[in-house]
Amino acid sequence: MNTQAQYAATVLRLALGVMYLSHGLLKLIVFTPEGTSGFFESIGMPAFFGPLTMWVEIGAGIALILGVYSRWVAAALIPVLLGSIVLVHGASGWLFSNQGGGWEYPAFLIAASVAQFFLGDGAFALKKAKPAIANAQTA
Repeated sequence: MNTQAQYAATVLRLALGVMYLSHGLLKLIVFTPEGTSGFFESIGMPAFFGPLTMWVEIGAGIALILGVYSRWVAAALIPVLLGSIVLVHGASGWLFSNQGGGWEYPAFLIAASVAQFFLGDGAFALKKAKPAIANAQTA
């Protein structure tokens, strides 16, 4: 991959990492683990999914910022985002500015996470994963 693409992957990785970290910290600091549990329970999910989601977002955000297996971390977050569309934001329509937040932002984050998966870790990553295509070619 050329150097410019490596830097582009890094910019995307950092942006996704900061976003996931901030969403996890919002659940921890503002909503609190108890409040997050209560919200998840209110939408019919087991209460423990709230703190689990919170810690996944925090851990994944840190991993992305540091560049630790970024492609796999980004891929692992896609089901979390799909769940947010199906269980929370989907009923609020397209625009995220709608009451209850629509599904445009989680859908964009899914697309960005897919792009991160295909681009890979980028420059300055601490622990790079092997490219998915290279793995398939050597198998």
